[in-house]
This record gives sequence, C-alpha cells and structure tokens, in this order.
Amino acid sequence: MGKYVCHNCDMSVAAMNCGACGKELVHDTLTKDDGTTVDVSKCPGGCGKIKSPMCCGNDMHAH
Repeated sequence: MGKYVCHNCDMSVAAMNCGACGKELVHDTLTKDDGTTVDVSKCPGGCGKIKSPMCCGNDMHAH
C-alpha cells in the first residue's frame, strides 16, 4: 500500500489489509467528474476500495 502521511502532524499509516480476503491494500487515485482527484486504497483482489485516511481533519496523502 505504501504509506499515507498527514502534512499537518506527520502521523503516518501503512499496511492496511482487506477484511474480506486479507490482501494488503494498494494505493490508487480516482478522478471525479469535475477533474479533481481523490486518493483511495483498494483491494488488489477486487473486493472494494476506501477513501484515503484522514488526520487533523484533512485527507492524508500517499507517499
């Protein structure tokens, strides 16, 4: 998955696993209809995806 980091306090999160199949989530980016992007973590087995983690009230960014 890599690592998500908070740009405000430097908290970081790494190695999240899918609850359904146990595979480690991988980083991906979704592009919304207005052209902006959203960081997500997705299951490589196709089980689904989640929005990036939040910290200090803001989205954490992948590194």
